[in-house]
Parts: sequence; structure tokens; C-alpha cells
Amino acid sequence: MSIHEAYEVFPLVTLSSQIESVAAYADNLLIGTRQGFLFMYNIEPGTEEKFNVQLMRFNKSFSKKSVNQLEVIPDYQLLVSLTDNIIQVHDINSINFNTIAQIERSRGATYFTINMRREKSLTGKGAVLVRMAVVVKRKLQLYYLKHNEFLPLGDDINLSEIPKCILWSQESICIGYKGEYALVDLSDKKNKQTELFPTSGSRSSEPCMVRVSDRAYALCRDSQTVLVNFKGETEVTTSLKWSDVPLALVWDEPYALAALADKVEIKTPYASEVTQSFEDLAKVRFLVSCNQGRIYAASLSQVWAISGVNIAKQRKLLLEAKQFQLALKLTAISDECEEDKNEKIHHIQTLLAYDLFANKHFHESMKEFQKLKTKPYDVIRLFPELVSSQQLGENTPPTGQALVGKDFERGLLALIDYLTDIRHPLKLEVLSNDKNSKSALHLLQIIDTTLLKCYLRTNDALVAPLLRLNYCYAPEAEKVLKKMGRHNELVILYQTIGEHRKALELLKSEKAVERTIKYLQHIPDQVGLVLEFANWVLTESPEEGLRIFTEYNPDDEQPPKPRVLDFLLRSHPTVVIPYLEHVVHVWKDTSPLFHNTLIYQYRERCMEERTDFSRRLLLEFLEKSQHYTSESVLVQFPNEGFLEERALILGRLGRHDQALAIYIRVLGDIDKALAYCNKVYDPNNSKCSTVYISLLKLILDPDSCPPPNGIVPPETATPDVELALKIMEEHASRLDPLQTLSSLPDNVSVARIRSFLLFALHKAISDRRKAQLLKSLLYAEHLQCQELKFRLQAQKVLITELNVCPVCKKRFGNQSALVRYPNGDVVHYSCQDKKL
Repeated sequence: MSIHEAYEVFPLVTLSSQIESVAAYADNLLIGTRQGFLFMYNIEPGTEEKFNVQLMRFNKSFSKKSVNQLEVIPDYQLLVSLTDNIIQVHDINSINFNTIAQIERSRGATYFTINMRREKSLTGKGAVLVRMAVVVKRKLQLYYLKHNEFLPLGDDINLSEIPKCILWSQESICIGYKGEYALVDLSDKKNKQTELFPTSGSRSSEPCMVRVSDRAYALCRDSQTVLVNFKGETEVTTSLKWSDVPLALVWDEPYALAALADKVEIKTPYASEVTQSFEDLAKVRFLVSCNQGRIYAASLSQVWAISGVNIAKQRKLLLEAKQFQLALKLTAISDECEEDKNEKIHHIQTLLAYDLFANKHFHESMKEFQKLKTKPYDVIRLFPELVSSQQLGENTPPTGQALVGKDFERGLLALIDYLTDIRHPLKLEVLSNDKNSKSALHLLQIIDTTLLKCYLRTNDALVAPLLRLNYCYAPEAEKVLKKMGRHNELVILYQTIGEHRKALELLKSEKAVERTIKYLQHIPDQVGLVLEFANWVLTESPEEGLRIFTEYNPDDEQPPKPRVLDFLLRSHPTVVIPYLEHVVHVWKDTSPLFHNTLIYQYRERCMEERTDFSRRLLLEFLEKSQHYTSESVLVQFPNEGFLEERALILGRLGRHDQALAIYIRVLGDIDKALAYCNKVYDPNNSKCSTVYISLLKLILDPDSCPPPNGIVPPETATPDVELALKIMEEHASRLDPLQTLSSLPDNVSVARIRSFLLFALHKAISDRRKAQLLKSLLYAEHLQCQELKFRLQAQKVLITELNVCPVCKKRFGNQSALVRYPNGDVVHYSCQDKKL
């Protein structure tokens, strides 16, 4: 507990009459006595720290009874008194304080309180709203002032018992009963009453309270004073603890003064250890606030002035004692010019922020720094472990002492909150590209680099997202991450700043196959790097490595497929087929390059493996793909081996005779030859319409086409008339009768081909009938058109000078060309396109 000289005491007057009430305004002091006297003194500061006291007025016949309470309404120059249990209103400027009005309804009153609120009137001028609450037995009467007269304000409020004292603030009235405090909510239609807390914890005691501001009260409970707002909620967590139970209380911001049994004590909620007491002010019954820094204390017969010590002197002492909060409060209410006041407040807040940090109140300290808009450099320098000379400059050494253990962690968390709050507006400034954006970018780099160091020590999960924002100072961030062995985060840093080679080298050193794959997928534009570092991945895990080139959507940016194919063919031929299959079947790429290469790769695999599966894949692709270059592919399939594949390619080229020759003369497979003919036959294509004729010729005259390899299968080595006749019966509709008959040997009897000839004859007769029917239909249509033509030509239109064109509204002259519509309208030839 430290003693602080906040006030000085000066004796003013001593009366022979017993003092019952005191009021003050401006430099005036009013005293009411038990005998009904009223004194008015003028108290002005004098020389040598004394007061000049002058009796201005004295009314011996102010009241026949004791003057129990006095209140002044300065704005209206009115004095309100409670004497003989009735409220009276007096003219404070008249010599004898003439009574203006007496409130008859208030007869029986024991206490009253006045609430004054400054508002703007309807005309825009300032006005003071004056309201009064009066205790009359167990009721509260409410009044408002109008034309120097108090008029009733609503209905009376019923109470549970008779209040000892009341205070009015905002829309609530605080009531002090014999044993407890309560709050009446005037904004509630039913004037809801809420109990607060007892006046004492052990015994019933008199209530003691004072209005702190328009929003708060100070209420005494035993030897403690608690601050509550007009809603009954605790306003300041720190309570004031007195050495005894207060008998009277007054608030003089930022101090509270309490009259105890044997002294007057002074405390403040902003510095609990600061106190002052006046032992010579014993038996004080009244404490009344006048102007800021001046309080009047009165006993039964004596009055003192308690005057505040000069604020500049107080401030100096408080700063030496590190009582920054109290120094700030005093500076805020001082009468110094605004510029000096703001400068001093800023200085004190800065000292407070550093003091809070030194006392390990880190979050509170950072909040102060943020309010002060302190340079982030200065705040970061409080943490020597986080300071980098490259960032902050060689001549800016750390200003704080190293923190350890839990203190260091708590400090970092507070610093993170501070830097995060100031980071957002700074980033907006960088993105604005104005003249200050360069310095803002430098500061943002320092902030993000510092955040990186904090996150590495407190919250690993936030490191990666921060690095991806790409504002960290790269050299310093790289140094920190390497020192702490944070390779994953180091890869993210390299990726963010575009140092892809460093990132990939690091991943390679750690054999991180999966991460390398994902990394390479994100840099498709860096083709050289992708192919270079895909090499070790494909060597290590070919199937997984292939995902580097295949896990893209067709429309995504990706490495050029021809270059990838070339790389795979040279370095990793085992994955060429899976890659090409993905390109062709999944991405639906129609480039002949990939289709030709896939056919070649299938052929090579067939030669190596010689399995039915490989051969079937090749044949299916040759048959289904429409995008390979047949001429180029045919070269890869000579007459020796892969003859069935060659036949498919020849068929694609339209060389059906050669394809059928392979099926008949080399493979000896009639079924495949028939399937081939069935597949390619097209009656509307001259090359494809005669495939069955070609097949018959090869069956009936095998020697007309020698086999390519000189080996003839026994199934088709000799002419097979029976087979030819069978084909003629089954596929008669696809065979030209004349070409077919000319291909048959002379020794084949007519009876053997009777069914074929009948089909051909029926088909010829059917075709002739269809032609005749079509001819008749066309002739009938021709006759109809002729009839329509004659009918239309028979119509005539009479055009005179009186006719008007419905489009241009002009008369027809000697125009040589007119247009007549089916509905009979006639227009100029030039108007026909304009008619709707």
C-alpha cells in the first residue's frame, strides 16, 4: 500500500448551528441547519494555497423546521429543499431564496434525488431535462421540471419498505433500504424491481451510495464499495476496500472519498494500492462534490474544502510509482490543451504497455501497443529470440529480455494475436499498389516471418498456410526451417517462392515418392524439371510414378504429351503402353501419333510375350481405332507373321482382295473371311459392294492369287465348289447375279444353282416393279403440277392508277414488275421483302 497525495485539506467555516444538509455548485456553498437556517458562501481559491470564504447570503427564516436536504439545479438557477417533510423549489438568485413552488403531493417526503440529462431540443438547441424522484413512505413519486415547476411523471411506484436513500441514473433508480440495495427499471412498463445485494454481510446497516456517472453507481457493503451500472451489472471488477464502514461517500473521478468514523479516506479502483487519508477530519457526516477536484466535507458544525493536488504534480509521482492507469485517468480529465494532453496520454500508454509486458501481462500489453499503433518493429524487438538483423536492420538491437518456459510461450501467443490483427489492413495496403505499398510489403514480410517463428514454437498446423501466403522473408524463413529440421514446411516455402529445384532435390534426398508426384503435378509448365525428377520416381516405383503424367483432367494444363511420350520411350519403356492407353482411352486423344505408337507397342509386346491376351488387345485396337494412319502402320506388319493384323489394316485401306487373300490363301480361315465380308460390305460403296464376289473367286480359283509366304493351307489349296454354292445361297442378296454366274465353272449344273437363280429373278422382277411404280407416281405428280400451273396462269389481276401498294402506300405506275401473294395482295417488286 503506497500513500499518494491526491488532495489537500483546507478549513473553511465553523458554525454555531448544527449542520443538516450541504449543497454546492460553481464556487458557491449552501448549508442548511437543524434550526432552519440557510447559509450561502462564495468559496474562491486564494493565494498561498488557501481559499477566500465570503458569506453571500443568510436566511434565518428559511424554514421553521430542520433543512434535511438541499439540491441545486444550476442551469435553471433553482434550489430544491426538503424541509418539514415536503419538497419546495426556490429561486437561488433571490436574496431570501424565495419559494417558487411547493409540491403538495410530496407531503410526508423523507428523501429525494434529482436526475439531470443534457439533450437537444426540437429546435436543435441544447436543453437540460430535469427529473426528480421523491420518497413518500413506501412509494416513489416521479416528477419532471417544466417552467420552474415540477409536474407528475407517471404513476407512483410501490416499494416493499421505506428507502433510506435513492439515486437516479439513465432509466433506472437505485434504492438503498435498511438492509439491501435494489434497482427499479423505469424502461419496463411494470417498473420491474431487482434486488442487488445486502448492505452488510453480518448485520443490518445503513446504505451508503453515490452516483459515479450517468451509467454507474458506487454501493457500499460493509467496508467495501462495488461499482455497478444502471442495469445492476458489475462495472469494475476491482472493489474498493476501506479501513472501516463508510458513513458518507463521494466520487471525484478518478477517486472515491469516504467519510469513516475517525477520518476521511481516499481510494481509486484504478490502483488498489494507492491510498490517502486525513486523520484530522474526524466525525465528518457530509461529503459533497463541487467542481472537478473540489469536495466539501462537513461535520455537525465545521466545513472543510478537500482540494485536488495539481494534476501535473500527481502525474509525475504516479509515473515514478508506475501507476500508469491512474496517471492516464488524471491526464484525461486535466485542463491542459488537447495537443499536450494527447501527447502525454500517448507517452503514458506507451510506458504502460512496456510495463505490462515486463510484468508478463502479455495480452494486455499487446492490446495497448495496438491502440497506440506502435511500430511492429518495436514490439517484435521485445522478443530477442525472434529478431533478425537482416530484417530489422543492423542498428536496431533487441529491447526485451529473453523469456523462458511458459512465459515465453504465453508471450508468443499474445504476439501472434497482435501480429494477426495488424496484418490484415497491412495486406490490403500492399494490394492497393499505392506509393506506400513498398514499405508496407517490407513490414508485412517482417510480420509474416515473425509469425512463422512463433508458429513453429506454438502451433505447427498454421505454418503451412502462412508459407503459402508468400509474404515471408525467404532467406530468413529458409534459415529457420533448416535449423529446426522442418523439411515439409521447407518444401512448401520453396514451392511458394518458385524455387522448385530446391524443393525437388529435398524430396529426392528423402525418397518421398508420393510428395514428389504431387509436387510435379502442380508444376506442369516446368517441363524440364518434371521430366528430370520424374526419372527417379519412375525408377523407384513405375506404376506410381506414371501418375505424374496421367492424373490430369483433359482440359488441365499438363506437360506436352508428345514430349512425355518421347521421354518414356527413351528412359522408361515399360510404362509407355499404360501411358498411351490412358491418353487414348481416358483422355480420348485422337492424334495419330499416339494411336500409331500404341499399335507399335502392342506389336512389340506380342513379339516378346506371345500370349493370346496381348494378341487380342492388338487386334481389338486395330479394329476399333479410327485414328491411326493405316499406310504407316502397314509397314510394321510385313507378310511374315501378324497376317491377321495385316488383313485388318489392308481392309482399312480398302484393299479387300488382298485382305481376303490372307484369310483364304494364308490362314485358310473361311469363317474369318466371311466375318470380314459381313463387316465391310456396303452396297453404296463400289469398293465394298463386291467383297463377296472376290471371296467366291478366291474359293473357286485359289491359284489366281499365290500366297505371300508360299505356304498354302490344305483347307483352301484346291477349288471348293460346294463352299461357293453354300455362300451363294446364304448371301444371295449381296451377290451380283451376272458376276457370280461368270465366276462359276462351266460344269456346275443349273439345278445346283436353282435357288440362287430364283432369288436373283425375283429380286430383278421386284426391282422392276418398284421402278415402274415410282415412275407412275412421279408422272402423276407431274400432271398435278401441270394442272396447278394452268389454274394459276388462268387467274388475272387488274391494276389501275387507283390501286395502292399496301407496303409503301404509293400508287402503281407503269412498273414492269409486280409481285402477287397467294392471298391476292399485289406489291411493288422492290417492296416484296418489306412486307410483313
